[in-house]
Amino acid sequence: MTNNKISRRDFMKTSAVVSAAAMLSPTRNVFAAGSDKIRIGLIGCGRRGTGAAKNCVLSSDGVELVAMGDLFRDKLDKCLANLSKTVDDKVSVTKDTCFVGFDAYKKVIECDVDLVLLATPPGFRPLHLKAAIEAGKHVFMEKPVAVDPVGARSIIESSELAGKKGLAIVAGTQRRHQLHYIEIIRRIQNGDIGRIVAAQCYWIGDYNYYKAVERRPDWSDMEWQCRNWNYFTWLGGDHIVEQHVHNLDIIKWAMQANPVKCIGMGGREVRTGPEYGHIFDHFAVEYEYENGVRLSSMCRQMQGCTNRVSESIVGSNGSAYTSGSIGRITGQNQFNYDGPKPSPFRQEHADLIASIRKGRSLNEGRRIAESTLMAIMGRMSAYTGRALKWDWMMNASKLDLTPPKYEFGDLPVPPVAVPGQTKLI
Repeated sequence: MTNNKISRRDFMKTSAVVSAAAMLSPTRNVFAAGSDKIRIGLIGCGRRGTGAAKNCVLSSDGVELVAMGDLFRDKLDKCLANLSKTVDDKVSVTKDTCFVGFDAYKKVIECDVDLVLLATPPGFRPLHLKAAIEAGKHVFMEKPVAVDPVGARSIIESSELAGKKGLAIVAGTQRRHQLHYIEIIRRIQNGDIGRIVAAQCYWIGDYNYYKAVERRPDWSDMEWQCRNWNYFTWLGGDHIVEQHVHNLDIIKWAMQANPVKCIGMGGREVRTGPEYGHIFDHFAVEYEYENGVRLSSMCRQMQGCTNRVSESIVGSNGSAYTSGSIGRITGQNQFNYDGPKPSPFRQEHADLIASIRKGRSLNEGRRIAESTLMAIMGRMSAYTGRALKWDWMMNASKLDLTPPKYEFGDLPVPPVAVPGQTKLI
């Protein structure tokens, strides 16, 4: 490559490499020149699953939804009705490719699908990803991807298997595909703010998006918890994991490293009723990196308070600030992003599908597993009152929140964590 131009010889060399990779790929005869249909199956038909399905089929040509599965029939029917009204020409689902129950994910994966969208509550993600990758399917999976260290390690194992099989995994951390974030992080890593010396990230907001689901008399413990999943740690991981992982992932991206330890605190001040399960409503965690840099992380879900959802990275020669709509650098190399802003929710799917068709499958599995584990680490520190080390979380913690069995019936709600009393596992 000379002066950003590719010679015919370079082009032929590149083509030969790509062709060789395609011959070894399990999808070598599929999606040739982007002309063939990519058939997708949706697992998890709630709010985010419905959105992910729309984003996926609208992101690229030649994509159709052919199978759906959910734990609940009413969720599946509502999702299908929504999709039939909005993207009907891209939906080829039949009654024979709609599945309900705890094993619905298996049935969707067994259908003639190329790509599965995993959008159930996060507690199910390790199980579902493992099944999809073992079956040879490409995957889009919503964040977070686990609720405990055992689950995070499972995601890493499945991601490594996906790499060996040439399968794509893209995570629902859409900021990684958002242009102003991409440009700001590029400039940070290029040295535009100098050496990183500190960072802050926040998701302090309300919880209008997470209305509690009141229990009906005919619902078992399991059904109510699954329908009200945001408020149970085994399903959602608590809001530091389910929501704040976005911001933590940005810091991981900028730092190009995982923290070595953390200490956190939190509590349950406002959402104290039984409809809010047993999770906290606020956290504050300090993460420390090997080079001594410290990250101050805050998240909160309370109404009537000042909100802030953003990231700040302080360097020796300037600072960077990012949010859902802003990307700027101050200091010696001032910059304010004012370029195009296509939907990152569609772009993440477009990037995934393009990588599949080119035979260069993206694999974001390990990265999002580590960002998720970073959030879990903060939660565990706050729940127990103990400072924690990354190496222990990654290699030694045995915390596994999986329920004894997946069936409707009794499932007692764990007590609210009490720092200094809750055991560290």
